[in-house]
Amino acid sequence: MKITIITVGKLKEKYLKQAVDEYAKRLSSYVKIEIVEVSDEKAPENMTEGEKEIVKRKEGERILAKLAPDAYVIALAIEGKMKSSETFATNLEQLFIRGKSHIAFIIGGSLGLSDEVMKRANESLSFSKMTFPHQLMRVILLEQLYRAFRIMRNEPYHK
Repeated sequence: MKITIITVGKLKEKYLKQAVDEYAKRLSSYVKIEIVEVSDEKAPENMTEGEKEIVKRKEGERILAKLAPDAYVIALAIEGKMKSSETFATNLEQLFIRGKSHIAFIIGGSLGLSDEVMKRANESLSFSKMTFPHQLMRVILLEQLYRAFRIMRNEPYHK
């Protein structure tokens, strides 16, 4: 089993890097985990809608280039389906049982994901109606993946 997280932008904050490293280490006893960073585009505050689409398309091309053809793709998007931690764990387990041995999660940049990336995704997932910085979303996703594997193995986890 393998999980790839493809994310736009690099982590700069030391505390976020430490959290990512900690959860990646914890997950390594359950699954092979890979984090792939693609570069982000400059996105000034006063962009037109057309300029925003160009940024998302360029970032999307980089994301799509890193996706394995056999990967089951879950895009993180605010308009995606919200799930409880238990449902998330059950859904992951069902994917693995059905032979989806490679799952890729995609975290977009500050403007979100391009239409092309959303079309490639097998499903979209939302962690909240709130907006989170994409750098922090990496930590939240890793924590929920770790929690999901603990749930799948009937190991104790914080409720």
